[in-house]
Amino acid sequence: MHLRILGCSGSIGGQQHRTTSFLVDQDVLIDAGTGVGELSLPELMLIDHVFVTHSHLDHVDSIAFVLDSVGGLRTKPLTVHATAQTIEILRKNLFNWDIWPDFTVIPTPQEPFMRFEEIAVGNVTDIGRGRRITALPAVHTVPAVGYWLDSGKGSLVFSGDTGPNDALWDIVNGIENLKYLIIETAFSDKDRRLAELSLHLCPSMLGEELAKLKREAEVYITHLKPSEIELTLQEIKELETPVPPRLLQNNQVFEF
Repeated sequence: MHLRILGCSGSIGGQQHRTTSFLVDQDVLIDAGTGVGELSLPELMLIDHVFVTHSHLDHVDSIAFVLDSVGGLRTKPLTVHATAQTIEILRKNLFNWDIWPDFTVIPTPQEPFMRFEEIAVGNVTDIGRGRRITALPAVHTVPAVGYWLDSGKGSLVFSGDTGPNDALWDIVNGIENLKYLIIETAFSDKDRRLAELSLHLCPSMLGEELAKLKREAEVYITHLKPSEIELTLQEIKELETPVPPRLLQNNQVFEF
């Protein structure tokens, strides 16, 4: 598997700050935040699947624009994989004809631009060529999941947006071919109370979570707020962890 980081910021602010979206090979998106704007029209046409972690705008807004840009150029629907609760939220609050058209019935219900595919924690989706994507538990203010991407040769885990999450580590510690872990850290420690309320992590909470990791892997941090990157990174640097976390970067590529 080849994973390219299109966006990994907690918000926007210049070319370097685009919200969460990862491109897997040429045909799969993990989340569809503003990072999708990095892709050309020919690249957008190749995307067949979007795996959504949760319904927050910084992770889903570009689904609407992908469909608007290339829906009419494709020969089959774009499949959006999400939990039943997330699908319900997207239908009610985004693809509702008020915020955006309902592309599950455009141009016709029989041949729409988009279809939803329901997933649940523990579900494994085979996306072809030996590639499997498994929904992992996440703890957030809305129903949410993370994802485990397994090529057969190696695995990458993305926590999604989450607070403290023992169930995640129970699974991660059993992944024998784990190579990479991407985990969020949305706030600095001065905003720990806000992190706790919004079910995100800050550096001290990140340290507590990484202490539960019992398997070797390269660890990358995502979802930092643009205005607090230097402070948050300094606090992460001061953590005593077996594996020093690194900052995830736009256009970074992972092979596994």
